[in-house]
Amino acid sequence: MAASFSPRRHGDAEAGELLRVIRRPRLHPLFIFALLFTALFILHAPLLRLPYFWDEAGYYVPAARDLLLTGSLIPHSTATAAHPPLALAWLALWWKLSGYTPAVTRTAMLLVAALALLAVFRLASDVANLRVAVAATATTALYPVFFVQSSLAHADLAAAALLLWAIVFHVEHSRAGSVVAFCLAVLAKETAIVVPVAMALWELWWWARRRRGHDSRFAPPPMRLIASCSLALAPALMLAAWYAYHYARTGYVFGNPEFFQYNVGATLEPLRMLLALAKRLWQITGYMNLFLLTVAAAMAMAFPPQPDGGRPRERIALPVQAIFAVVIAAQVVFHSLVGGAPLARYLLASLPLVVIICVSTIWRRMRQWPVIIGIVCAGFVLAWFVNPPYPFTLEDNLAYRDYVLLHRRAAALVAAHHARERLLTAWPATDELSRPYLGYTKIAVPVVPLKDFSAPQLLAAARDPSQFDLALLFSTEYEPALDVSRGFPRWQRWQARFFGYHGGLPPEIAAQILGGHVIFRESRNGQWVALVAIERAENANLAQPLAVGNQSGSTVGVCR
Repeated sequence: MAASFSPRRHGDAEAGELLRVIRRPRLHPLFIFALLFTALFILHAPLLRLPYFWDEAGYYVPAARDLLLTGSLIPHSTATAAHPPLALAWLALWWKLSGYTPAVTRTAMLLVAALALLAVFRLASDVANLRVAVAATATTALYPVFFVQSSLAHADLAAAALLLWAIVFHVEHSRAGSVVAFCLAVLAKETAIVVPVAMALWELWWWARRRRGHDSRFAPPPMRLIASCSLALAPALMLAAWYAYHYARTGYVFGNPEFFQYNVGATLEPLRMLLALAKRLWQITGYMNLFLLTVAAAMAMAFPPQPDGGRPRERIALPVQAIFAVVIAAQVVFHSLVGGAPLARYLLASLPLVVIICVSTIWRRMRQWPVIIGIVCAGFVLAWFVNPPYPFTLEDNLAYRDYVLLHRRAAALVAAHHARERLLTAWPATDELSRPYLGYTKIAVPVVPLKDFSAPQLLAAARDPSQFDLALLFSTEYEPALDVSRGFPRWQRWQARFFGYHGGLPPEIAAQILGGHVIFRESRNGQWVALVAIERAENANLAQPLAVGNQSGSTVGVCR
């Protein structure tokens, strides 16, 4: 029987060696890929027809649609963020083949998610065994952040899938495959460059230690060192070529100035970097019930290895663990320095590495390891539906579905009864209502954009209520009934100062500020949406001009 995919076990490598691969009977990767995709499709079936959410609607879908309609790699219907075009081209290809619908978009992303999980399975098989591979793949697939991102049209999942395959090829000594995968990863998202650079610097450092006569247990052989340098050089050149093209077409290297200031310029402050690092460490060790896995692995270290065929169960080779640690550390540190919003999806490539190490540790040292992994998976599924007791990013579990359903309901009411009225609202609802192709309405609704729903912005809008007839208000953050962060006012101030978190005004108070009354309100699991009808004043024509945003009927959100 033809075989091209097998679990492989490795012992600790000698100095200068990474792995010794032992080949075994294999399952065909297409079979495993089909199985993974089918499971993902069944689990995501209720979500496939949902309209586009937040950054999907604000950047990725409009940019991919521009590519589909005009062939331009630079978006024109939304502000350019200088993201490379591979993920956009993937979506445009599937729209060309199957039609432009949210279901096609989300199915295309599920294919990418299945590819990522196939890499997790193969990597765990390479460095551990089949049992660890199955458990690690299932655990990764069920983790809330990975599960939700599996069907959302973001570039981070594509970049993570390609980075994981690059690590697979690196572990298997296929330097050509690793370089190609890294080049494709940076064409999916530019931040992927940090991984090959970190891996190359790691090997160069150990090689330099060997040259000085010091301990060099992780140093590559001299002939492999040149190939290791290409891990960073080739994708860096690929990314530089993209930026050169982007500059030639737009006059900007790293996207529009607003995008660069939000993601880089405003983040380089020592206190913010420390706070972002704390967030990143939490995201990679405990976020969304991940602590169930990491704590179980830490507790397992107190037990000796279980016997397996008369010998202790083997651990993942130390050189492999070192590579995993380098990738995780590089991503955690890099994304603590840049990125306006500390989104968990930025660490999607590191998450499976943490899972593989933890699952392998639990398997190696705990007799009842299947029960423990089952409890962890149940905790992950619970986190799909149960929100944490503090504000969090809605796209990290099924809270994003609540947001979409609320906004679709409000948009349907506006389109049915107020389609000709001017609507005051903030991004991303401005795009949801003015762009029917996003799936919220079938007709474009005239919008007056507002920066946010803070009191100063609402007061500025209230100075001239003649410019809008209706206001669509909504919660931009999850508001738990019992917020544990309220006991730490300094933390809340830091959140507002550095990460844009701010408690929104209740719709009734916002309606009073705008001089109107709530005519519709609906809530779902700590989120809400409301329509406010504006009461006209007789002297409205004497009011000051409205200065709350662009009056063109569209607004630009900051893509993350």
